[in-house]
Amino acid sequence: PRAALSRPGAQPPARESPRDPAQQVEEIWIPAPHWSSALLSSAFSPFSFSSTLVVSTCHSLVVGVVGLYIFWFDEATIADPLWGDPSFVKVNIAVSSSYLISDLFILILYWKVIGDKYYIIHHCTALYAYYFILSEGVLAYIGNFRLLAELSTPFVNQRWFFEALSYPRVSKAYVINGVLMTAVFFVMRIASIPPLYAYIYSVLGTEAYRRLGALIQCSWISSCVVLDVMNVMWMVKISKGCIKVISLFRQEKARRSLQNGKLD
Repeated sequence: PRAALSRPGAQPPARESPRDPAQQVEEIWIPAPHWSSALLSSAFSPFSFSSTLVVSTCHSLVVGVVGLYIFWFDEATIADPLWGDPSFVKVNIAVSSSYLISDLFILILYWKVIGDKYYIIHHCTALYAYYFILSEGVLAYIGNFRLLAELSTPFVNQRWFFEALSYPRVSKAYVINGVLMTAVFFVMRIASIPPLYAYIYSVLGTEAYRRLGALIQCSWISSCVVLDVMNVMWMVKISKGCIKVISLFRQEKARRSLQNGKLD
């Protein structure tokens, strides 16, 4: 999922009454006709919500695109998903780990504004799993496969930008982004669940699996279960939101057609 600030189904932090600038941590959104103006308008706020979303989107695009390349073309990890040479994957995992660590600090530092226990669990679980990839050089292909889920994050973040710029929820841009967000989230985070666990089942008891050791075996499966439970939970929320937005869009379209008919 910028996970913590782009959580599915959540609403942007409520604006509070003006406070002393030194104590002000909520984002200051100033509606502007251009994206750049809206993004830079928070420069005077000690905590820049828009900046975290920009970083989140950049991170997801980088690790997502690199992850797709590894998924399709990295012969070493494709040939041996458990023990294949993890050199290229480690770079991608290291970038993602750095982002997760920084995001954890932001979550804790501004807990009253953006704190979310589920994202603490998400980040810690992912970092725990990545530790074995970086330190032991195992499960590189699996770790990279999990990183592909980040490709859904830009659409989640885009929803927040539309909210911040006061786009109507019945606007075409908002609805199209919502449909794409739901579709990509499903493909990257839900549809990928059966193949993953089918592969886990296929390697159980093999020599390569036994070589991992009990700790890595348990950590691999348990971390996947924790992350996938949260993905399913978020998918339910996203689906409900998407259905609601589409329903509102259709109602608005019908209302306008009725008005046009009366005018005619």
